[in-house]
Amino acid sequence: MRKVVVDLDLCDAHGDCVVEAPEVFDLGEEDDKVTVLQPQPGDEHWERVERAVRACPVSAIRIEG
Repeated sequence: MRKVVVDLDLCDAHGDCVVEAPEVFDLGEEDDKVTVLQPQPGDEHWERVERAVRACPVSAIRIEG
């Protein structure tokens, strides 16, 4: 099963992933790091997750599995 993973060491909180897939990603106000709300989102979200992976300027997001 596919899973969304964010490397928090690479994440610079640009927020592009939140724009692409707000139902899967959230940006913390206090720590400026991305939170994965749905590590294994439903089929209807994968296209948007893949766009978020491509949109991340620091390549902090990947899909495993």
